[in-house]
Amino acid sequence: MARVRFTGPEPVTVPELGNRLVHPDEVVEVPDDRFDGYVCQTANWESVEEPREQRDQDEEVAPLPLRKAARPQKTEG
Repeated sequence: MARVRFTGPEPVTVPELGNRLVHPDEVVEVPDDRFDGYVCQTANWESVEEPREQRDQDEEVAPLPLRKAARPQKTEG
C-alpha cells in the first residue's frame, strides 16, 4: 500500500477508502494501483510513500567495485 497526505483545507470523506473522513495533514494508505489518482491532484494530496513497485525501481543500484586493469602479457620491444 502507498501512502499520501491530504493537504486540503477541510476534512473530506473519501468513498474509495470506505467513506473514511480524512482530515487536513492526515496521512492515509491507498491502494498501489490508485496512487497516481491521488498525487495527480496536487492541490489536495502529496506523496509520502510510493507504491512498492515504484520504490523498487527507483532504488539506486550499488556500483560495482573497481578492479585494476590486468597487466599486459607481453612487452612491446
